[in-house]
Amino acid sequence: MADNQFKFQSKTFYIPVVAIVIIWLVYYIEIKFNFNFNKYGIYPQTLKGLRGIVLSPFIHGDFKHLFNNSIPLLVMLGCLYYFYHKIATKVLVIGLLVSGFITWGVARPSYHIGASGVVYMLVSFIFFSGVFRKYYRLIALSLVVVFLYGSMIWYIFPIEERISWEGHLSGFLVGFLFAFIFRKLGPQPKVFEYSENEAFEKLFDEDGNFNPSAEIETEEKDDAYQINNEQNN
Repeated sequence: MADNQFKFQSKTFYIPVVAIVIIWLVYYIEIKFNFNFNKYGIYPQTLKGLRGIVLSPFIHGDFKHLFNNSIPLLVMLGCLYYFYHKIATKVLVIGLLVSGFITWGVARPSYHIGASGVVYMLVSFIFFSGVFRKYYRLIALSLVVVFLYGSMIWYIFPIEERISWEGHLSGFLVGFLFAFIFRKLGPQPKVFEYSENEAFEKLFDEDGNFNPSAEIETEEKDDAYQINNEQNN
């Protein structure tokens, strides 16, 4: 399988851009019209809080929160749709729902908002996918992800009260799980196929030992056999 399985398609560009435009537009509406959409976030173990599974990734508490999520979300979505375009939408949609539901089930009683859970899911999926597939190009991508966002790992732990570490951890675990589940789907390393080479095989004797004289002996036998047939005919 050749490396042309990686393709730049229109959705590689427009899906990340549309996602960023939407979350910035939502924040602009909040500021412009003095709204507070935090109540539409995930509120754990409540029926009303379930709506936040879908809505919370588009809601951010302040400009810093929004900006910190925008760049990694843009980069990771671009990587997802370029390198894993055949399964990208499935990973994104199901991953968002599953990680959000886990957050709803285990998090502290507070409103959990922001796209960081999705970001952690994408970072984890892209990193571990390269490891599980053992594909040199995807492993290189994994190393780039570690270089860019490796420090994010600390925020899956409760080191800061204001941060939804539960959402980060949920996203990280779902990304790891999906990388394993989908490891046979999408890009795969090229499998080297061995071809037979009679001339090369003649350099070895019947026991597999390197013996160039065996080739000469075989050729002499073939020539003798051919001469014998010609004489009989």
